[in-house]
Amino acid sequence: MNVQPPRQRGVTVWFTGLSGAGKSTLAEALAPRLAALGKRVELLDGDAVRTHLSKGLGFSREDRDTNVRRIGWVAQLLTRNGVFVITAAISPYREARDWCRDTIKDFVEVYVSTPLEVCAGRDVKGLYARALAGEIPHFTGVNDPYEAPTDPAVTLDTRGMTVDEGVERVLAALRARGYLTGADESVDASTGVK
Repeated sequence: MNVQPPRQRGVTVWFTGLSGAGKSTLAEALAPRLAALGKRVELLDGDAVRTHLSKGLGFSREDRDTNVRRIGWVAQLLTRNGVFVITAAISPYREARDWCRDTIKDFVEVYVSTPLEVCAGRDVKGLYARALAGEIPHFTGVNDPYEAPTDPAVTLDTRGMTVDEGVERVLAALRARGYLTGADESVDASTGVK
């Protein structure tokens, strides 16, 4: 008799916010914490996905929505197979994020609400300055809109917290929604073994 182990319940943790808000930093810090709890984890960073899965797309609303839906589709495939998926993508339009939420089902939205002026101050590539000077069209938050979530599971303003504090708030939201349990917390963080 072939007995399969019970499938782990997956979830997508969807970080959204302006460029420079701290989405990727938080996502990259969350991934090893979940892995240490014995979870299978995949990180889908918006920049990496745009380079590989969405190459050739521009920055019109239609292209941005296509990019977000592609991320959502991959996240849904992984989530339904018990993976904890972490996305870090600006995903500026509420409708596209709602499509992902409806498609994935197990979806925890994290709004990194860091204000525009703080994000612009962190911009080592000078993209905000170029956008403000009119050199970059369709730059989210400057000359293209960002539609903030209306009811995110977690809101993080990275001005007033450490990365670890932000990660702890996301982990608390996952616990509250049943994606992490007491059994998960008993995993040895150094070995990943219970």
